[in-house]
Amino acid sequence: MDFPAQRFVFRPGDAGYDEEIAGFQTGFTIRPALVVGAETTDDVIAAVAHAAGHALPVGVQATGHGLPGASEGGVLISTRRMDSVAVDAAARTATVGAGARWGQVVEAAAAHGLAPLNGSAPSVGAVSYTLGGGLGILARAFGYAADHVRSLDVVTADATARHVTADSDPELFWGLLGGGATLGVVTRLEIGLVPVARLYGGAVTFDGATTDPAALLRGYEEWTRTLPEELTSSLAAVAYPDVPPLPPHLRGRYLISVRVAFTGPAAEGQRLAAPLRTLGPVESDTLREMPYTESPTIHSDPEFPHAYYGDSVALSDLDATAAGKLLALAGPDADTMHVVQINHLGGALARPAPNAVPFREAGWLVRLLTPLHGVDVAAARELHARAFEHVADEALGRSLNFAFGGADRPERLYDADTRRRLAELKVTYDPANLFRRNYGVSRSQRSSTDEFS
Repeated sequence: MDFPAQRFVFRPGDAGYDEEIAGFQTGFTIRPALVVGAETTDDVIAAVAHAAGHALPVGVQATGHGLPGASEGGVLISTRRMDSVAVDAAARTATVGAGARWGQVVEAAAAHGLAPLNGSAPSVGAVSYTLGGGLGILARAFGYAADHVRSLDVVTADATARHVTADSDPELFWGLLGGGATLGVVTRLEIGLVPVARLYGGAVTFDGATTDPAALLRGYEEWTRTLPEELTSSLAAVAYPDVPPLPPHLRGRYLISVRVAFTGPAAEGQRLAAPLRTLGPVESDTLREMPYTESPTIHSDPEFPHAYYGDSVALSDLDATAAGKLLALAGPDADTMHVVQINHLGGALARPAPNAVPFREAGWLVRLLTPLHGVDVAAARELHARAFEHVADEALGRSLNFAFGGADRPERLYDADTRRRLAELKVTYDPANLFRRNYGVSRSQRSSTDEFS
């Protein structure tokens, strides 16, 4: 297989191949025929041109939180070396390379008293997160990360580098933000930053064994009705197995946490959060004023690579009784460990923006994740289907960013109008369907528009 000489090009069996394709998600294996460790936009152009010339699928990977299964047998472009971050404090913007992680952007912005619209885990790739919409810890106050993009640099399927703005290419700009990585390889984003240097946040955690989880959920839902949009929160429930790798204080415990991020004064945050402590016996309470650089402690997401499968559903409203049944199904009586997260939406998330992020009318997002330790994907998928049935009456669709484990189901990721517009863009910019998600079927079985079916 011919390819222009570059420093980081790998094929199966080459030294460095396995390291280059490794990522945060370890539950699925990809075996691209060619891996290009891109350092520049020219490297990306060469990789896309090679793939187009050989009719090979193209996948893109920065950190490996989400794996590009479509690159199986094709070309994988690894962007982790393209990790530049530059902040323009006067303009309140950051220019972010395709391989940059949110932790880097947070640190760079904090030096100027600013913050990006990042997620809860600092190790997540900033660009891929934003292309999927980007539901972050300040979401109700400022909206989706995609709402704050000023411009994108992208290499499309014709191996052309384009600088895209809402004015220069309004339809392509719209589709790239929310459509994920199916229209090209985004090599750089210019994003708006917000004037947040400190926040009031943390988590109040309850012992699920000494309180009624359904009652706690009802109390949480009632509490959210009183909140200003400056406060973003979520509830998480985890039944930890009793296994040695876990610290003793977690082994065999069922813990339910409410996580809070408030951008207003700390005293007002304390007042707003006070009712949470009445919902049940408090196991721990980390609510405090903190510099924004400490915001990852609110969720304390795992930092080590691991195997997992998950899905999500956006809801018009939250029926606490129905959601309580979902909580019970994935709770301590389940056959294996599950993580349930329920995000309170609304606020700035409901405002229109020139992008393809769907379901802005949703009031809630329910996420379900299953670690794949002694559990196969089929069993996890079956449990998820049964769990989500409990909230089906309010379901609007699914979230692309939280279709963990390879996005193996395309259904209901978009509303009908968004799906139609994205399919039209796909035909225009990638008629040969180089960039595609892997839904477990071969290329011959799908057309380019099926990406948005």
